[in-house]
Amino acid sequence: MTFQIILKKQKRMNDIYFFNPTCDFAIANGSPNWQPNQLLQKMEEDLDLLPAYLATPDDGILLYNTPADSFLSDFQKAEFNFPFFIQRNNRNQANQINRIKPWGWSPAAHKQTEYLKNLCSDEFSVSPVFKWNPEIKHFYSRSFAATVLAEVLKHLETVNILPQNYLPKVCKTETDVENALNCWEKVMLKAPWSSSGRGLQPITKTPVHQKVWEKINGIIRDQGFVLAEPLLNKVHDLAFLFDLEKGNISFTGTSHFFTDKNGKYEGNFLNGVSKPGSQEVNIFIEKIQARVLPALISALQNSKLPVVYEGPFGVDMLIYRDENDELFINPCLEINLRFTMGFVALKIEKMLAEKSKGVFRIFYEPGKSFLSFSNEMRNKHPLIITDSKIESGFLALTEPTPDKKFGAYLLAEPV
Repeated sequence: MTFQIILKKQKRMNDIYFFNPTCDFAIANGSPNWQPNQLLQKMEEDLDLLPAYLATPDDGILLYNTPADSFLSDFQKAEFNFPFFIQRNNRNQANQINRIKPWGWSPAAHKQTEYLKNLCSDEFSVSPVFKWNPEIKHFYSRSFAATVLAEVLKHLETVNILPQNYLPKVCKTETDVENALNCWEKVMLKAPWSSSGRGLQPITKTPVHQKVWEKINGIIRDQGFVLAEPLLNKVHDLAFLFDLEKGNISFTGTSHFFTDKNGKYEGNFLNGVSKPGSQEVNIFIEKIQARVLPALISALQNSKLPVVYEGPFGVDMLIYRDENDELFINPCLEINLRFTMGFVALKIEKMLAEKSKGVFRIFYEPGKSFLSFSNEMRNKHPLIITDSKIESGFLALTEPTPDKKFGAYLLAEPV
């Protein structure tokens, strides 16, 4: 697919955003011509409005379909201003722009936006992400995160941090996987390149089923290896969010998210965590963050990452309980060199009233449209906006239409 846009000549754009959440798969494939499968293409199309919550009103966002005015009315009540909407299927002479900001870079994303490069600012033209550098592929893999984790653990002489003997193991054969099982009994196997909880294979019993071996060997054949980690008693998922600009890493905020039993992303908490036991977890995170954050930034800053990358990224972490029921943290489970749903959550929670909490979620139910789901939710949870802030209720963040299988929404309630 190619992007074709019209930029309004009377208004100079700052940045252009677009949604390509399959960028990790495109990196794994390596071809500039790679395209996602039909379902992932549908997800990309249905959720293409999400980067709008990251942009300023002076920015532009590439969309397959411009939202209707009726959809935008609730956002006007909440005093949220969208960026310019730019149709992907039109093209005309464009004005000067600042930067191109995809959800994440890949060889395919560079090819799709190549014709826009000569319109970008001089500052962006010297950025390490202006052109695809094959060397950067390693930094998108889970093996780079494992390297950073090992470095972080060296500098954290404290209890309640993942022990050294839990560091991930690279497995290139079935024997390597069996050795990891012998070491930890239960393991989580991960493809080096994947995202949002995909490419994961838990193994909780032996002997390993033949179909599971087929999946594991398929990943090894396609990507060279799998990473094995001990399967931990997870309590909470979180991520530290960062921005890397001109070689310097700055902390943006903390994302509290949740996944299904297989580790697949489901959503984010807004305005704090709202689930049983969250107070104990929050106290633990507040206590441990002062130690983890400087060590993590130092390890990342001293790696080669600032030389080859520029832009947003998130570091996923895991709070778990050990065999003595004590809380521990894995301070670098994964590194996502791209925007994440956590960045969106940090922005949209600003629309909530101070004393309200909520969740930001992605909808997908086979056989059910996002419009049908949204109608049900609006009836059950009517939206209440007071003084331009959402107090409670359901708000669709992507336009619900009969043909959409995927959608994004927030659900809020007063504390």
